[in-house]
Order: sequence, then C-alpha cells, then structure tokens
Amino acid sequence: MKKIGIYVHIPFCMKKCFYCDFVSYCNKENLVDEYIKCLKKEIESKKNKSKFGIDTIYIGGGTPSFINENHIKDIIYILKESFDIDKETEITIEVNPGTVNENKLEIYKEVGINRLSMGLQSTNNELLKMLGRIHTYEQFLESYNMAKNIGFKNINVDLMIGLPNQKLEEVNDSVKKVINLKPNHISVYSLILEEGTKIAKKIKKGELSLPKDELEREMYWNVKNQLQDNGYNHYEISNFAKKGFESKHNINCWNQKEYLGFGAAAHSYFKSIRYSNIENIEEYIKNIKNNEFEKNKEIHEIQTIDEAKKEYMLLGLRKIEGVNITEFKNKFIDNPLYLFRKELSKLVEEELIEIDINTIKLTNKGIDLANIVWEEFV
Repeated sequence: MKKIGIYVHIPFCMKKCFYCDFVSYCNKENLVDEYIKCLKKEIESKKNKSKFGIDTIYIGGGTPSFINENHIKDIIYILKESFDIDKETEITIEVNPGTVNENKLEIYKEVGINRLSMGLQSTNNELLKMLGRIHTYEQFLESYNMAKNIGFKNINVDLMIGLPNQKLEEVNDSVKKVINLKPNHISVYSLILEEGTKIAKKIKKGELSLPKDELEREMYWNVKNQLQDNGYNHYEISNFAKKGFESKHNINCWNQKEYLGFGAAAHSYFKSIRYSNIENIEEYIKNIKNNEFEKNKEIHEIQTIDEAKKEYMLLGLRKIEGVNITEFKNKFIDNPLYLFRKELSKLVEEELIEIDINTIKLTNKGIDLANIVWEEFV
C-alpha cells in the first residue's frame, strides 16, 4: 500500500510571535468550533482507507496546543476513521509552553499522539520577551517535565540562533541546558527576517541589531559540536536527533514524499502538484459548509519531470547524508551526475559539495553557504 503523510493546520494563536509570518490568527477563538467542524468534513471528503497508508501526521500552526484538547481528539479520531493509520505512524503535535496542562497532554497520549515539538527558542527570558514569546524558560521546564512524566519519549525542542542582541555565551548556555534535559530531538534554526513582522520593522528602524554573519556561523558550529559531542546525530542542516528519533515527517519532505494538507493555508504535494488551501479562515469555513471544496484550493505548481528532478536535488542537499545517487536513478531513470554535470562541477570546484561513490553532499563550507548551493537547482 502506498504511504503518504498528512499535515493538519491549526491557525489559532494566543499571541503572534514578533518574528512569525506563518498563517496564524489571534482573537479569533469564536471561530474555533466551526473551523474544527469544517476541518473534519474536509478530512472525511478525502477518506480512502484502501488506497493510502499514512506514515506521518503533523499537526502544526499557529499553536495547536492553544485550542481545546477535545478538538485535537476529534481530529485524530476522524483521521483514523478516514485513513490507514497504525501503531508505527508518527503523530506529531506542536506545543507551546504555557498552553498545556496534565489533562491536555494525557488526552494527546491517549489518542495516539507519540511525538511533541516544543517551541523554546532560548533559555534567556529577556530574549524570549524580545521575540514576543508567551512563556518564560521556567514555564517551558514545567511543560517539558510534565510531558516526560506523562510518558512522552519522543520530544523535539526548538532553539533559535542569530537573534537580535544574542551573544555566543547565551547560545552555549541554552544548548547546555537543553542537552541536560535529554530530549531525543533538537532543532536549531537561524532567525529569518520576514518582511512585515515586528522584528523586521524594529531592525529596519535601527531599534534592534542582528549579530554579524561571522558570529552567527560561530554560534551554529558551536551548537553542532556540542550536540554531536553529546550523542546527537546531525541528520539535516537544522536538525539533530538521538539514534532512531529522526523526524519521519521532516525526512519525508526532504525525500520528496507525497502528503495531503488539511485546514486553512495547509499545503499539499500529491501526484506532482503542489497546492494549498486559501488562508482566510472565514472563506475556508464558508466554502466547506457549501460543499465547495475546490474553491479552497490554490494550485502553486504542476511539476514537470525536470522540475521534480531539480527539487529532489535541492531538498536532498538539506540532508547531511546528501543525495543518494542510486535512489535518484531509481526514481527518475536518470543519472544526476550527468544531468547536473555543469552545476555539480561548479559546486565541487568552489568546495561547496563533495561527491563520492554513491552520494552528493554538502561540505562544511557548503553548509555555511547552503543557499548558494540550493540556488543552482531552483
């Protein structure tokens, strides 16, 4: 049976973080009940137990843990009724510290959620305040320990580097404290300035300043070395995991596997088509109520085979192990060494990638300049 992934978007937040440009809304709690009702209806409309096996489910946002736990319970139940989901399916929910309690976490576990992704970002409360986070480090610890005590073994912790006014010592301190908590997965992201966000506006006005590139790279390599020294496998540019705890959801995305998205603004990749639902919650609800599911759909790309090959290279070069040449040949009946000989020759000459018997992967220099590498395959 064909295995695909599922993404479910919960676009509600208690407060929008100052760096966030994801599709999320505050002060729209009055729409939650109707939204969930329509979300379940959309899932049911794609019901197909005999055709698809589901290997990963990812509930993201927004802040999924902000809404009532019974809504999450209903979503999981309708997914299980609609698709072939078993004990091996990785089911992740994003959790914000301060938005969960014991009852909520117990219900998550009871319905089969087996992975939590917790947004910490920093252990420095001043930086958390500057980012517009709704929690302190102490509240994160309370939520994290609660989840561990309830029995969640697969927990990811998000950290950020390259933040305004962030010092190398603060990054090292955050990483050390998180390592001591022994999560099985840690994601480390550089701040990306998105136009229109509060942080971007403050930096433009000169109210905040970003670390220099050299310092940000030093932060990254310090984090990488600390995590690897403590038994974390660096398997993708921003992701580290204990053996066996790599995110299946992430790996599927980088391996160009298909997935279906449900909810406002949810993206899908299916049968070589990349599409998403409309972002407006009210419009999304209205169309579902009227059974006009196609009105919610916005097609972004109908991939040609050549575009799919380029994308496979771009996504694969996010992985530390790189692109497997044999797998590329099997998927596309083509040889990437010949197909992209011009691009690969240039990147090898610039010492950004290395090629061995069966892999094409980034060098350390290539990791630092990954955007330049990826541009070759856009």
